[in-house]
Amino acid sequence: MTSKFIAGPVPRYAQLADLMRQRIVRGIWPEGHKLPSLEDLVAEFGVARATVRHGIGLLADEGLVARRQGQGTFVTGQPRNDRWIKVVTSLAELAKGYEDTQPSIVNIDESSKPPSIRPHEGAPAERYVYMRRVHSRDGRVYCVIDIYLDEDIFRKHPKRFRDETVIPLLVSMKPPAIAQAHQILTIGTADMDLARLLDIPINAPVAEVRRVFRNKQGTIIYLAEVTYRGDAIHLKMDLVT
Repeated sequence: MTSKFIAGPVPRYAQLADLMRQRIVRGIWPEGHKLPSLEDLVAEFGVARATVRHGIGLLADEGLVARRQGQGTFVTGQPRNDRWIKVVTSLAELAKGYEDTQPSIVNIDESSKPPSIRPHEGAPAERYVYMRRVHSRDGRVYCVIDIYLDEDIFRKHPKRFRDETVIPLLVSMKPPAIAQAHQILTIGTADMDLARLLDIPINAPVAEVRRVFRNKQGTIIYLAEVTYRGDAIHLKMDLVT
């Protein structure tokens, strides 16, 4: 059966490498498994021999496969497990998560503009400070975040809001700034801009989170649209029967 490849800027050999990598991740090709022959892979995927060789070469560069002289190519390792960002269900857990991970923050835009507020999300503040930033860990960007913060709150700690993660700072404020909070997670794909910032292929899967915090008057004091790399997200839910 011939696999279908997406037409676009991501070359076929890279798409093929991803398909084979997923077989290793899912245990279809466990460690020690001998890969099908070059001819079998060409026939299965309907691509040129050079494409298969290039795709296998990418996996070899990652330490996932290795060729043994006269025997073939074998699985020698597993991809790194980078799914360390947990999707949490409470504000306290969310704030603690940012404190524990301590991401490296790079602000790439700051201006004054209002967010697009959806029906029933709350009333707008008079003015907002907009910040676009990327968060990274161990030198690897894992999310792009667009933040709209009530300007009155921002002016209380402008340097800290620029240099630190916003949520733990909001949670720590006295009197409490947040009275209500909710977030929605959806699955999407990376456009050209997000793909560039996250260092992933265009149309790669991403997790999109929209967070809205309101004060006791129902005014939106914080609205964020966060886009995570799909390979960084870990979602666990306890189901009660």
